[in-house]
Amino acid sequence: MLDYRLDAETEALRKTVREFSVEVIAPQIGEFYERDEFPTAIVRQMGELGLFGLPFPEEYGGSGGDYFTLCVALEELARVDSSMAITLEAGVSLGAMPIFRFGTEEQKQQWLPRLCAGEALGAFGLTEPGGGSDAGATRTTAKLEDGHWVINGSKAFITNAGTEITDLVTVTAVTGTRPDGGGKEISAIVIPSGTPGFAVGKRYSKVGWNASDTRELSFSDVRVPEENLVGERGRGYAQFLSILDEGRIAISALAVGLAQGCVDESVKYAAQREAFGQPIGRNQAVQFMIADMEVRASTARLAYYRAAEKMLRGEPFKREASIAKLYSSEMAMENARYAAQVHGGYGFMNEFPVGRFYRDAKILEIGEGTSEVQRMLIARSLGVG
Repeated sequence: MLDYRLDAETEALRKTVREFSVEVIAPQIGEFYERDEFPTAIVRQMGELGLFGLPFPEEYGGSGGDYFTLCVALEELARVDSSMAITLEAGVSLGAMPIFRFGTEEQKQQWLPRLCAGEALGAFGLTEPGGGSDAGATRTTAKLEDGHWVINGSKAFITNAGTEITDLVTVTAVTGTRPDGGGKEISAIVIPSGTPGFAVGKRYSKVGWNASDTRELSFSDVRVPEENLVGERGRGYAQFLSILDEGRIAISALAVGLAQGCVDESVKYAAQREAFGQPIGRNQAVQFMIADMEVRASTARLAYYRAAEKMLRGEPFKREASIAKLYSSEMAMENARYAAQVHGGYGFMNEFPVGRFYRDAKILEIGEGTSEVQRMLIARSLGVG
């Protein structure tokens, strides 16, 4: 029998993250958006709550939970702010998870305790300036010389890459040609922050996620030890594709949080705002908009719950992850549009949360696999094309 009720431990976590989001993040996050500034202190507090260690074993400083508990935390954060949610999602799913899934025991012992504690952040450099969705067209190269990888190239749109607590970036690079057909051999390599030749660009000026850190990276004869290879040589791209499948469930949870936050704010505003002598919530047009928003958020939540359930059972979940990511990101965008409409002129003001939600929603249809890529993957899974 399917049971989507949260167990007592997960429900307690959800309430803790909800309380933290409302009491700590909500009162101050708008100021960080205005200043386009990364809130290191808030991120450290998230680390103290144990959020960065949720899906990792206790032996590496984690909480011993699973990926679903991370998703629940992401949803609650994103109900209030997506910048802090994506900082957590990228720090765990892209920064720490590749090392946990594919790294050596030495790499895990070296990097994971600080990452799990939120004392440090990790990033993953996959996308390149000319690459976009075509991650297989990697141009960054890494050549072995005297026991060191020498790395040259650049990466674009990398989250958590340049904060004052960023410890490492794992990058994909061409390390040779594959023996089977002569295609590119792509491997993953850890580059610690501050390594000579590793340059971190200025923070991008973004439409949304203004309190998260996103940068371009460049590598000019960057030398790191041969043992910084993560996983098997030549398996870097395949490894990351599996990480992306998991990450799509996490992004779906984040999108559901934003969609639900739009409902929360619209319900509150509809009760407070009066027009023509009564609260606007008494108008059927507003009621129907909010009802439709709740339907979207609730249905999208079921989609990511289903994908997470299959993943935790050890069953194939690639299609379900793409369905959840596609549907929830598009529903988040719709809810942001509706919430702005419910708020009228105030929905266009940055001081209101729905203004941030509207700006933050669009990237959800782009990051970690565009909507078009998700449709392509779903069609392929059905044997079409």
